[in-house]
Amino acid sequence: MKLINSLKALFLLTILVFASLSDAISQMPFRNMNQYAVTGWVDDTHYLFKTLDENKMPVVKSVDIKTGKAVTVSAEKTPRELISQVLPAGYTLGMTDPISPDSKSTVISKDNDLYLFTLSAKELKRLTNDSEPEVNARFSPEGSKLAYTKNRDLYVYDIAAGKEIRLTSDATDKIYNGYASWVYYEEILGRPSRYAAFWWSPDGNKIAYLRSDDSDVPVFTLNRLDEADGIHGKIEAVPYPKAGDPNPKVKMGVADIASTKTIWVKTDYSVDQYIAWPFWTPDSKKLAVQIVNRDQNELKIILADPSSGDYSEIYNESRKTWVEFREEIYVMKNGSGYIIRSFRNDWENLYYYGWDGKLICQLTDFRFRVNSIDRVDEDARLVYFSATGTESTDMHGYRVGLDGKDLIQITKGEGTHSLSISPKGSYFIDTWSSLSSAGSIIAYDRKGRQLKEIYKFEQPQFDPAKHSKIEFVKIPTSDGLFNMPAIITYPLNFDPSKKYPVIFTIYGGPDSKNVYNRWQGTSPSWYAQNGIIQFTVDHRGSGQFGKKGLDYLYRCLGKWEVLDYEDAVKWLREKPWVDATKMGMTGGSYGGYMTCLALTKGADFWTHGIANYSVTDYRLYDNIYTERFMDTPADNPEGYKDGSALTWAKNYKGRLLITHGDMDDNVHMQNSIYLISKLQDEGKSFEFMLYPGGRHGWGGMKAMHLRNEANKFWMRNFFGK
Repeated sequence: MKLINSLKALFLLTILVFASLSDAISQMPFRNMNQYAVTGWVDDTHYLFKTLDENKMPVVKSVDIKTGKAVTVSAEKTPRELISQVLPAGYTLGMTDPISPDSKSTVISKDNDLYLFTLSAKELKRLTNDSEPEVNARFSPEGSKLAYTKNRDLYVYDIAAGKEIRLTSDATDKIYNGYASWVYYEEILGRPSRYAAFWWSPDGNKIAYLRSDDSDVPVFTLNRLDEADGIHGKIEAVPYPKAGDPNPKVKMGVADIASTKTIWVKTDYSVDQYIAWPFWTPDSKKLAVQIVNRDQNELKIILADPSSGDYSEIYNESRKTWVEFREEIYVMKNGSGYIIRSFRNDWENLYYYGWDGKLICQLTDFRFRVNSIDRVDEDARLVYFSATGTESTDMHGYRVGLDGKDLIQITKGEGTHSLSISPKGSYFIDTWSSLSSAGSIIAYDRKGRQLKEIYKFEQPQFDPAKHSKIEFVKIPTSDGLFNMPAIITYPLNFDPSKKYPVIFTIYGGPDSKNVYNRWQGTSPSWYAQNGIIQFTVDHRGSGQFGKKGLDYLYRCLGKWEVLDYEDAVKWLREKPWVDATKMGMTGGSYGGYMTCLALTKGADFWTHGIANYSVTDYRLYDNIYTERFMDTPADNPEGYKDGSALTWAKNYKGRLLITHGDMDDNVHMQNSIYLISKLQDEGKSFEFMLYPGGRHGWGGMKAMHLRNEANKFWMRNFFGK
């Protein structure tokens, strides 16, 4: 349940509310931009524009940004699409099969072996031939080699020599080389890593990798009872450290491909700490390694010599609350250093450091958030980046010099803006929208002056019978410190003289915004079609207010989120069109946790809820995520007790539907079982739906079943249907 900046949060937001899953997808930002989009550049003055021809068929045109002259070009296809089209019959390219750096080759996994396919030869070459599956295949930077793990050991295949090279040989069921332990995969490296825990050097001659030892980590077992597992079932046992448990022991090694020898970075193996996210100097002579202590309040970056393992510290950042690994670090190709984002002034800003550990320049000094580094033009000494601007629900494109001077905000006006930058930075194309406008595509010159509006997205005239009225509001917290952004989506044919049920649809985790100023589409949600007000609000710890807000959550998850949400309920109760006897909440994962707390700790405010695959007590969740905010249960027993839905089960008096997948390896069903048991002991009535085989979220017919059951729950409890 780690929130990898906004990426994982956004993923979770797409699955948290199964009751309106299809509606959520239909209203994703820029939905009406699928047919009209700037998809890239031919050169510095010609952009590629996806549009429709006179027959309403999709085409791609090369457009001169100066004159507007357009020429139809062949439909733009990704390397993955091009390769997929010419694969031999019987072979398919999976989403995890890697594409070579030159985009002309791929490696396909089939029947537990690897096959090389090149566009030039148009035939498959078998690389491996054994019974053990090769996983996590990654091309070297120059494309001549392939790294992968097999039985949790690290291998390289030299494509030119046609030879497999084994780099490690001591892996067991608890020791992994280049293969992540579960908690690293979930909370540090992230699920997109597919358990890969190795990193090529730029010259392709070395690989840095993590060696993990899970021997001391307690094992959690899941009982597989699917029909395919037979009448006796099967046990799935995974080392899973819950809050306060021992961690995997880790160290960083550097394997030399030619000699197959590993040099270990000389960190103290006896110290309980987290090691990850290394990055190389451009000449491959040094390896930077990030280290976070067990308390997760100090981040160090060390610079190691791969030939000896010796290192020096080049970066240090600490807070009284918590810090996190930095996945997005830009390494300067000229060898001068790197650019990192940091919360040093309570907001994420950009800092340019040298390899000697000295700050070369603080590039930005905003009291709002820098979200990403989009491009660094080293020749022009310019950095392009995205940031919210002064309104935290917006997103804008910016540019600044590597000396921190000549800062300009490229995009104009409210809303969410996404920039496409020409190869030499002479032009920018901004695709934008807001809650009130479907937006447009606008071209700017390098000084940020608007040249022309390339395309204006269609926005039908508002029809209350077909479209939902959407309102953006700010709600003050009762202590007067924050104004929480919120979005109210009204039902079709909204009549302010009537009273309507309200459903909070949230995720609510630390640093996870729900509210964005961007177009919501025109298709009404299930809620809108059925006379329900949909409400989304961001509390003080959502990331909308920087570290000033986030730090409130330290050692007390669940406290301030619920208090702030209660203030939102108080605000809603004052509206004549709100039925306070039908105040609902729904969410999944952390959103499920919020829902469980709302119906127990917040029982005087919420009457109904659907909680999907929820944490109910943070003693039951993994240690990296939990301890980042809560410290250990031994260090913070009162915080854990106060933040547990079990503690407040006696307050429950509404109607709650709890759902969980029995094979959830992330938030174990144990969480729901504990709450169910507590509610039963308290003599409370509730509903529970089990999803056999369901992991942390699920698809297919079972997802449709949950959506339908959720819809029935609301109709039954709100309208007696």
